[in-house]
Amino acid sequence: MTEAVTRTAVVLAAGKGTRMKSATPKVLHAIAGRPMIHYPVRAAIEAGARSVVVVVGHGREGVEA
Repeated sequence: MTEAVTRTAVVLAAGKGTRMKSATPKVLHAIAGRPMIHYPVRAAIEAGARSVVVVVGHGREGVEA
């Protein structure tokens, strides 16, 4: 009997971006036209994660949007 494995990824995205000297949360800064948070979430999905949990802190409302 084979059991299905469900993978969940956790992405830590709680940085303020202080060293970037910006009021925008670090994970919302664009890289190649997409917010920085896009890349680890996409990588987790492509690696087989069935769900992705993003841990946010500073600027939570903007990251959720």
